[in-house]
Amino acid sequence: QVQLVESGGGLVQAGGSLRLSCAASGGTFSSYVMGWFRQAPGKEREFVATISWSGSMTYYADSVKGRFTISRDNAKNTGYLQMNSLKPEDTAVYYCAAVAKLRPPRDAYEYDYWGEGTQVTVSS
Repeated sequence: QVQLVESGGGLVQAGGSLRLSCAASGGTFSSYVMGWFRQAPGKEREFVATISWSGSMTYYADSVKGRFTISRDNAKNTGYLQMNSLKPEDTAVYYCAAVAKLRPPRDAYEYDYWGEGTQVTVSS
């Protein structure tokens, strides 16, 4: 059983940056794909980015490509989401998720473990 805890959210002005962290415990973090998802009020949870266990494969939603970077440090059991050039439409609760798969999936239903989320608010 893997436990995930997100941190690093907050309030930032448009054009600013934040780095989210996802600390994992209770499992072999390096065995898991890690993904980031977000959910804005009144909207469905949507895919943001995902990274393979080794970090060799990464995928991004078109809406964040070129602005967000997903990474991981298996020695620290931690994943990251660097978010630059933030826009008001990036405002949401951001969740990290993990699953033991070879290829990183983009669908939320394929992930087995979820954190509680961290709020990101981007003001205009």
